[in-house]
Amino acid sequence: MPTRLLYQEDSYMKEFEATVLRVESDSKVVLDQTAFHPGPHGGLDTDTGYLEVNGAKYRVVRAEMVGGDVVHHLDGIFSASPGDRVTGYIDWDRRYKMMRLHTFSHILAAVLYEKHGVLVSGGHIGPDYAKDDFTIESPSWRDVIEAAFKESLEIASRCIEVKIYWLPREKAMQIPGIVKLQGKLPPDVETLRIVEIPGVDIQADGGPHVRNTCEIGSVVITKLESKGRRRKRVYYSLEDTFKESNVS
Repeated sequence: MPTRLLYQEDSYMKEFEATVLRVESDSKVVLDQTAFHPGPHGGLDTDTGYLEVNGAKYRVVRAEMVGGDVVHHLDGIFSASPGDRVTGYIDWDRRYKMMRLHTFSHILAAVLYEKHGVLVSGGHIGPDYAKDDFTIESPSWRDVIEAAFKESLEIASRCIEVKIYWLPREKAMQIPGIVKLQGKLPPDVETLRIVEIPGVDIQADGGPHVRNTCEIGSVVITKLESKGRRRKRVYYSLEDTFKESNVS
């Protein structure tokens, strides 16, 4: 059975219990369930944190999706065996920053899709900044992104409840705009996890999000780049994180 992804059920889970399924290469551990989000998976960076077992604590430096399993990479040799019970602890500050940026990225993609038919052609979200690539052919692409960014901030300030639920794949794929990533389809599974910001966006998505758009706070553009005739990139950060990183 694949690893049960607890973060898909509750993005706010900071601590969890699990059972060791196997230990690989002494420092790689697979559990029956985990709240650690693997990275880069779905555009988000990895969670970090700790595993505690048999009175010992191990640093999780990276989580990785391999097939249907989440492999936890530790910073030392794991002295536990299959069947042992562990407690996992997520580095919450890191995770919460990524959740805020992730939900904002959905709003930004929705505004650009709705106003200009723009698709996302790539991107990555970490705790310190996010970047998104969009297919924009307009010579005034900077103005297009900046206007969409401003509108996205206004939408986030409306305090909209973010809904997460599952739909049969066939039904989900009938929803217009359910996929906004160019050339990419959701995984070939019977049921898709849906993230909906009512009146704004609805997407098939497997990553953690905030419960309400008010939690996003202020977000700032830190850089705009042209990566080709149609590929335009925007870098952005949470304003509080950006200020912290620029304190001399």
